[in-house]
Amino acid sequence: MKLRIVTWNIHKGIGGVDRRYRIERIVELLESYEPDVALLQEVADHTPMSRFDYQVEVLADKLGMPHAAFRPEHRFRVGGYGNAILSRWPISDVHHVDLTIGRRKKRGVLQAKTRVRLNGGSRTVFLHNMHLGLAGSERGQQLERFLRSHPFARLHERTPIVVGGDLNDLWGSLGPKFLLPRGFRRAGALINTFPAILPVRPLDAIFVRGDLTVGRAFCPRSRLAGQASDHRPVIAELDLTAIKRRLTRQRG
Repeated sequence: MKLRIVTWNIHKGIGGVDRRYRIERIVELLESYEPDVALLQEVADHTPMSRFDYQVEVLADKLGMPHAAFRPEHRFRVGGYGNAILSRWPISDVHHVDLTIGRRKKRGVLQAKTRVRLNGGSRTVFLHNMHLGLAGSERGQQLERFLRSHPFARLHERTPIVVGGDLNDLWGSLGPKFLLPRGFRRAGALINTFPAILPVRPLDAIFVRGDLTVGRAFCPRSRLAGQASDHRPVIAELDLTAIKRRLTRQRG
């Protein structure tokens, strides 16, 4: 069974070029790729610029993804924004890890697990949605804190784990330095996602660990993908079915 994951900084539904609030563009693009799980950053929570929408609820309803978790990271006088996980399957054990470094802007990782239904069974997949800081030293400290965090630090090396988000990874160096040594694999090659109109930096990524096979990973190149936000999404297809067959053979 293929599990389709998308990570996307949706910029509160505001276009990266026209600066117009049009959440319907976010919905349209996500609908066209039918993700099973969406890891979204900069999801607005009742802000004036987003017409006071509670975006996690709007997106969950429009996309038919009824299982959602949301954690605001930034609060304004009215409303705020943060990270959200949307899923077609039930999610549980939601945790938040504070990744704020000193007096810098608040950052965090939203963690949850989902039970993916397979033919004849199911499998638990752990999901991590993060938005890292702008300074290189900050991002390194944040990833080190994440790797030490509960419950991640206690997960078995074969447990299916997905880490995605806006890593602000200007040079694509965070994976090789911090995640690959801990058993992670990048889903696909380096993909430029920012700025959306003409991407030149690989700020966003998906990494996996454990019993997951990476199929393909890509960034939409449509006109809509260049307009809906200031980032483009990354979409990855992961295979759990092959793992299930392998485990069945081993038991036999």
